[in-house]
Amino acid sequence: MHHSCVRFLTLLGAASSSLAGVTVQKPGLTVPPEYASHKADVEKIFTTSYAAYKEFAFGHDELHPVSEGVGDDLGGWGASLVDAMVRRYFNFHLIMTIFRVLWYVIEESYQRPLTGLQAVMGLDDLLEEAVNFTATIDFNTPPVPQLISVFETTIRWVGGLISAYELSGDKYPILITKAKEVTDKLAFAWVGNNTMPYHSLNFTTNTPQIGTNSIAGVGTLSLEWLALSHYTGNETYGKLTEGGVIAVAQLVRQHFPPLALSSGISYLFISIHILCVSQPAPLPGLAGQNVDPGTGQFTNLYVTWGAGSDSYFEYLIKYARYTNNANMIFVDTWKTAVDSSIRTLLRNSTVGGHMYLADYDAQQLIRHVGSHLACYYAGNWLLGGKLLQNQTIIDIALQLNDGCWNTYASTEYTYLYNGLPSLTRNGLIRRTGIGPETFAFISSDGIFTGGSPITDDQLAFYNEHGFYITTSDYIQRPEVLESNFYAWRVTGDTKYLDRAVSAIASFNKFLPSTVAFACLNNVNDITQGFIDDMESFWFAEVLKYLYLTFDDPTHISLDTHVWNTECHPLKAPPALDSY
Repeated sequence: MHHSCVRFLTLLGAASSSLAGVTVQKPGLTVPPEYASHKADVEKIFTTSYAAYKEFAFGHDELHPVSEGVGDDLGGWGASLVDAMVRRYFNFHLIMTIFRVLWYVIEESYQRPLTGLQAVMGLDDLLEEAVNFTATIDFNTPPVPQLISVFETTIRWVGGLISAYELSGDKYPILITKAKEVTDKLAFAWVGNNTMPYHSLNFTTNTPQIGTNSIAGVGTLSLEWLALSHYTGNETYGKLTEGGVIAVAQLVRQHFPPLALSSGISYLFISIHILCVSQPAPLPGLAGQNVDPGTGQFTNLYVTWGAGSDSYFEYLIKYARYTNNANMIFVDTWKTAVDSSIRTLLRNSTVGGHMYLADYDAQQLIRHVGSHLACYYAGNWLLGGKLLQNQTIIDIALQLNDGCWNTYASTEYTYLYNGLPSLTRNGLIRRTGIGPETFAFISSDGIFTGGSPITDDQLAFYNEHGFYITTSDYIQRPEVLESNFYAWRVTGDTKYLDRAVSAIASFNKFLPSTVAFACLNNVNDITQGFIDDMESFWFAEVLKYLYLTFDDPTHISLDTHVWNTECHPLKAPPALDSY
């Protein structure tokens, strides 16, 4: 068994409620009374969303809130149910404001009787309902034939079920049983002596689809599977997933040994070294985006903190905290990746000076691109900066967070006035206040994005806001609000509460569709209408991060829990004095 697995099981078994060592949250942090009511605003959005899901899509993965249809692209086992389950446990443990929720239900029942009546059910009943449904799931065969993603299933089902079990006070052991059942199926993604799993598999035949996997697909399983090792006593789960992350990290180290970097050998030498080896890692600490589990080598040398790589980097520091540095390769790789990113990828826009992390392509060109998904990096750097007690990382993270928030603050509602698009009406500018899916920048060293040249309209937008939109939709991503939550918990600055209030107002104004909250085609032009989907992570992440922003910071603290990438908190052992 891997040493880190052994040490983790010992640490978690001895964990207590007392805090020790380095802290992430600002000591003594409390939510000011004038912000307390906004938690109820989030509760109301959750209640409305879940009532619609229950009425029109219960047991399916997702609700299509415009057409009142369903989606089953995540296995068909009810992904929204498990993603919403942990959110309900928050309420259960707080003995949430029942009277306020009941008053809302009574009030809503006059407007939409059926949906309102479905929300009348008490919180205990909702919890029991979700657990009872989960107990009936047969993970041997998906209800809708499809290949099953190891990554997507792990972060929702394995992480969600274990988190719900912990937050319930270990009340429902069936949740661990079901987590084990689905994980035993997912384990078939490892073939022979491969250290890395394949991306997806056929649950009926237990055979993986042979092909490449992203480093996020390899590196975003370790927290959940190690937690399952703790509760089942089976070391194999943690050993499998930890081995995959170590394999990726060691690929990078083969080309950028830590000794070489610390001994002052120049980047010129490193560049020459890259040219002399096959399948090189692109930059120190920064793995290429894709790997071949069959060969254990990189197949793509594109570097990004965004899609395909994101949660590999995210989990390096989280796993270091979760296992308290039982294996130093996790924290060392994360530190090197951050240092390398500061040296190579960190940029500021020429307008507004907004900070961002650029991408780095296989031709060693900087791409001045960003995405909503990548904006998790600010929160991740805040977590790591606090654990490492590195103020430089913390300061940069807060600036990255501001750069991401600027994408929310800058989107404009387009009116049709006298038949023509207009940003103004009656002298007022209206904003959705919601950030787009992807965007780009102009920096002092260029404008290259690897995509289409900038248009005149995009340039005009950039000259006003310091970025320009390349994909305008909003698919209920959480990452900007995730980093905003970390910034609040770390600094205690109420401007982050104000930003969360703004997001709630925008969601309430622009996302309600036929029966629930939908995605948007264009955050900059609401007249383009909805995307007919309510993502499962709307429950798991968007609403949970908003709720936690206004919740008692001592309730589920950054010093007692580590969040998986789907915002399912897992209990962590007391922290070390240093990392």
